[in-house]
Amino acid sequence: MTQSPALPLPPPKERRRLREAASLTRAQLASRVGVTIETVRGWETGRSTPRGRKGEKYAKLLHSLGDEAEVTPPQEGTTDSDDPEPSPGAASARRSARARRKAAATGPKRPAAKDRGRGPVTVPDRSRTPVPHGHRVILAERPRTKPPRRPDDAVTALTPDQAFDALYAFCAPALVRQTYLLTGGREPARESVERAFQIAWQRWPEVARDRDPAGWVRAMAYECALSPWNRLRPRLRLPERPPPDAFDRALMDTLLKLPPSYRRTLVLYDGVGLGLPETAAETEASTRAAANRLAHAREALAERLPELADPETLHWRLVELASTERLRAAKPPVVRRRGERRARFWTRAAIAFTVALIGTTALTVRTAPTHYEPPVPPGETVQGVPPPVAPGPLSEKERKLRTKLREERQGGPDRLLPQPR
Repeated sequence: MTQSPALPLPPPKERRRLREAASLTRAQLASRVGVTIETVRGWETGRSTPRGRKGEKYAKLLHSLGDEAEVTPPQEGTTDSDDPEPSPGAASARRSARARRKAAATGPKRPAAKDRGRGPVTVPDRSRTPVPHGHRVILAERPRTKPPRRPDDAVTALTPDQAFDALYAFCAPALVRQTYLLTGGREPARESVERAFQIAWQRWPEVARDRDPAGWVRAMAYECALSPWNRLRPRLRLPERPPPDAFDRALMDTLLKLPPSYRRTLVLYDGVGLGLPETAAETEASTRAAANRLAHAREALAERLPELADPETLHWRLVELASTERLRAAKPPVVRRRGERRARFWTRAAIAFTVALIGTTALTVRTAPTHYEPPVPPGETVQGVPPPVAPGPLSEKERKLRTKLREERQGGPDRLLPQPR
């Protein structure tokens, strides 16, 4: 496979001028590259240098922006938050540039489903090449770019239910496919994603204020999918139907033999397409540790499957493996209702356990002794005491005494009573 040569990156100030000349905000540029706004700000200020696939995609996007529109220096004192009123000529130029970018992004029309083929795919440039035939879905969330919003535009506030449903509809399908590569099972993948969104709904104020809600839910879904407690659930230990293709089965077996941390790093970097710093941050490891895990995981895959030695081929093979199964997620209202029922159940269980603990403590305090009672010692055998003498016949003196006692009155002697005068 021949790879395209890497394009040189413009200076940091030139990067910002290219973006502003194309009427793109940092959020729109970040969504097109697949990174966060803070990463784009660091690239434009020079605090960080673009590297890896994201850096190549960023460089090609900047060169395409420079080819589409003529770069004009921005006015002094103008920032991203400023939105001056454009002239009619500038507005028409911007509209034409947007139309050209939309036509370039759309690409040629895809063939019908009956004409699509399956097989090994080799793509030199993932950022500019459309999804090949047979790959109807991708592992990463597809960025959705919106035109820049004018200050006088009406802003419609979403309710928590609507915001959660929008996040679920955007992330759930891709997350189910990603967790399928982590677990190798369809049911564990669906349950992990559903459990992650239930936790997100319980902590929705925290998730809604997060800078990357999709990353928050993805990290939680990966934690649920790779939890060691899943081994104790009999239903999740049942064997499932393997992929129909022999190469897919070998790839899935090799993935499942990797350690969980290596498997997670490989899926994030080569499957989802995150950069190495973002992968290290999501896996809670250093950049050096994430790079070592990725290198060892690739070596293990290449040792068993030499066809996957190239990263691009590995990426599209992971996409194909996740796309062969029809993995569907539940509806957002169903997930919210299940999460609320689960939260109510555990709340009531905690209350019942607390009441039982308080009652047991009170009963123990009421029935417990208030002083120390020494235990009765066990009996001991007494030695040296003569045995009792059995009664024998009465003597003459004892017979007289017995007769005298029988003849006397049983009431005792006469009592002295006072006599009146």
